[in-house]
Amino acid sequence: MTHPGLAKPLFAGKNSHFFDACLYSGMGSVFADNPSRPTSAIAMLGDYATLGGQPSEALLNRFSTFRSEAYLILVGPDHQWNELIETVYGSRAKAITRYALKKSEHSFNTATLQHCVDSLKPGFALQPIKEELYHRCLSESWSKDLVALYPTYDRYAEHGLGFCVLKDGNIVSGASSYYFYEKGIEIEVDTHPEYRKQGLATACCASLILSCLQRSLFPSWDAHTTTSLHLAQKLGYHFAYAYRAYEIGS
Repeated sequence: MTHPGLAKPLFAGKNSHFFDACLYSGMGSVFADNPSRPTSAIAMLGDYATLGGQPSEALLNRFSTFRSEAYLILVGPDHQWNELIETVYGSRAKAITRYALKKSEHSFNTATLQHCVDSLKPGFALQPIKEELYHRCLSESWSKDLVALYPTYDRYAEHGLGFCVLKDGNIVSGASSYYFYEKGIEIEVDTHPEYRKQGLATACCASLILSCLQRSLFPSWDAHTTTSLHLAQKLGYHFAYAYRAYEIGS
């Protein structure tokens, strides 16, 4: 591993919010070919990693051994890195398309967002993620990513932000800060499979975006699927570009 600041030039202009999270928040790690003078590096935060600098098969091999069988999303900046991902991981690497959204706070309409919050159907309740909901999110496999990168509730209370929708006292949807960086967060949104397509994620995300704007934080969004992309656009985000990523399975 290396100090994130030493590897920052290798990621200039490439998903800067993600690298800022590794640099400022202490939530991520950076693996490099040379800890003091890196020319190749891999920045990892949670189950997402991005590659920078000169393509290095040796570094990627060491990284794959370190991560072993864990699920991961890998993003290379060019075809050379992508070819190495396919070489090192073989059949474990599944190419997918992700969607970047523009980073502009001026794209949001607060009246539209508030309408999304107010449109929550009767019988559902929207609540901020406080200590009890933090622990309950961790206890369910489908919702744990909402808070999993914060090792304690105190850490989440200091830097995290999120909302859950409850039905009959049970968490059925949520939107939260997957990670934070100096002036913003990355949104994570999850809904229980039995409660999808009911506008619950829309209400959670709208509430989270409004809270970010009130705090002068930017609610960054990077869409993993077209469903996520369409939800983001509904909430005011604008499409920037599609890019290739790899899901690494066991």
